Amino acid sequence: MKQLFLASLLGSTIALCTAAMAADNDLKTLEAAAKAEGAVNSVGMPDDWANWKGTWEDLAKTYGLKHIDTDMSSAQEIAKFAAEKDNASADIGDVGAAFGPIAVKQGVAQPYKPSTWAQVPDWAKDKDGNWALAYTGTIAFIINKKLLHGSEAPKSWADLEKGKYKVSIGDVSTAAQAANGVLAAAIAKGGDEKNIQPALLMFAEIAKQGRLSLANPTIATMEKGEVEVGVVWDFNGLSYRNKMVNKDDYIVLIPSDGSVISGYTTIINKYAKHPNAAKLTREYIFSDAGQTNLARGNARPIRAEHLTLPADVQANLLPNEQYKHVTPIKDADAWEKTSKGLPQKWQEEVIINMQ
Repeated sequence: MKQLFLASLLGSTIALCTAAMAADNDLKTLEAAAKAEGAVNSVGMPDDWANWKGTWEDLAKTYGLKHIDTDMSSAQEIAKFAAEKDNASADIGDVGAAFGPIAVKQGVAQPYKPSTWAQVPDWAKDKDGNWALAYTGTIAFIINKKLLHGSEAPKSWADLEKGKYKVSIGDVSTAAQAANGVLAAAIAKGGDEKNIQPALLMFAEIAKQGRLSLANPTIATMEKGEVEVGVVWDFNGLSYRNKMVNKDDYIVLIPSDGSVISGYTTIINKYAKHPNAAKLTREYIFSDAGQTNLARGNARPIRAEHLTLPADVQANLLPNEQYKHVTPIKDADAWEKTSKGLPQKWQEEVIINMQ
């Protein structure tokens, strides 16, 4: 029996080593093919968003890849891939989570699973490798302590509802951030992708009290002192805070009674002229170095719990424990339908109550 066990163990060890060698060889083959292509063209991945600049610089330095980006919305990226199939100008794009499945349905994505695939949560990736979130966004509060007039900063949606805080969430008809803010509030109050009524009732009450601000929570309105409590993606809140003259006047936190976590995924163009360079780009984005680059741009890497980030980078992110009660979107189809109807409901049930 011992001999059989040892033989079995030896066979398993050899198989594991062979698999590791194969993976390493595959990566070397991919690197060589990407270097031969010499370039990677992106859409929606500008230098100043999530520190993409750091990744493009690393890819140029390490692999000699030239790069250009054209900034555009998620919907525009997918439309561009489809329209240019015979003469593609883009190889890879970065789109909101809801657009990954849309790219697959429209047949414009091609799969690639990076070597760190197992460390990406199941909810954040397509089983076939067509898309996977590289970094997340979680709805958070950014609070200007100077405008609270002695009140304690809200730590939850319940605090926001019961307090006297002026709330800025933005335009739910145009901003995914604002729409997801409504969903986050709904989830915290027992709702879900199909039922956002709890959030609409809460914001209607805030509007009746004259506490709903029409100021969009941006760095410009914050610098003017127009935002008391803003509902924003965590990475936006952290970025805004860090750009303020007196950053210590601002608090960024995840509401303790619940929030929604989403994120952004790369999609590799099915018709890419530099497909290997695009796949190598995704490989790098999911590596420790690539994930650290994203964290330097205040984006929480999808592999955050598997990384040891430099102390200065970790200090700019929110602690992992603040994310204990966040919920990923479980029913993307239902949320797509609900979010389309949100602008009309917001107008009829919330804005109508503004004083």
